[in-house]
Amino acid sequence: MYIVYILEHSETQQLYVGYTTNLKRRIRDHNARGHKYTTRKTGHWILLYAEAYRDSGDARERERNLKIHGSAMNSLLKRLLKSRLSQK
Repeated sequence: MYIVYILEHSETQQLYVGYTTNLKRRIRDHNARGHKYTTRKTGHWILLYAEAYRDSGDARERERNLKIHGSAMNSLLKRLLKSRLSQK
């Protein structure tokens, strides 16, 4: 199973889109402060959204669409409006 996920940073509300086969491990890795792009001095990454796919190509394509096509991300974020940290 391939998971496309969106994380939100607890302090900056920055979003991160990725895909993995092990979501728990991947979130733990992001919060371990070992990755250049997701390392922050304070706060932590929280799972905002996830989608499951049986095919890796489908998952990669969805991740790419969310990262590159602003309309895909904006459409999804409209559905998640009340789930965002910045809305609480």
